[in-house]
Amino acid sequence: MRAIFIALVITLATHANSHHELANRNLENGFNNYQAYCASCHGVNLEGQANWRSRNQDGTLPAPPHDETGHTWHHETEMLFEYTKLGGQVTLEAVGVKNFTSGMPAFGDVLTDEQIWEVLSYIRSTWPQHIQDAHATRHPTP
Repeated sequence: MRAIFIALVITLATHANSHHELANRNLENGFNNYQAYCASCHGVNLEGQANWRSRNQDGTLPAPPHDETGHTWHHETEMLFEYTKLGGQVTLEAVGVKNFTSGMPAFGDVLTDEQIWEVLSYIRSTWPQHIQDAHATRHPTP
């Protein structure tokens, strides 16, 4: 059912209707690139991997969900962009996080900046309105 809803959203709206960096992005491109590059870890329905809050033996965490049940919407969009482009470890070290091992690879050599923004916009477009509103409130337009 969720896949039908997502397909309907993509059919009816080709551009995201969201705030700041995510505004006016192509949702269809975002959906397609999410499925091609993100779904294998984060789930075809953005559900993430099982036990995503429990560390693996190598110290990394399983891929979190990107739907409303995860923590993606708690983060600023610029940080999500950097995390995707540069990889989790590089991004976390740049902001001073030292005691965390991220398993998120960098996609900057695979996806263009525009494609990354489209993926993030697609993810945001799937959140219920109250989550989108909460995200916008936490990260208002400058």
